[in-house]
Amino acid sequence: MQEFEKISIAEISKKDMLVILEALEYTGKNTNIDTFLKLKDNIIRDLSELADTSEDEFINYLNKDL
Repeated sequence: MQEFEKISIAEISKKDMLVILEALEYTGKNTNIDTFLKLKDNIIRDLSELADTSEDEFINYLNKDL
């Protein structure tokens, strides 16, 4: 098996990304495991920076047309 440090998300649909983020939030809140919430926040922060937009605008973009 080939080892790698990072995984690209280029092929993940908007809908799938939104489901992942919602699942992280749900799990974090319902298990009181802060790591899930931190991961969700980190993903949103990184993707909004890549998109050169605010975090709120990025979330709105994911929700648009769904």
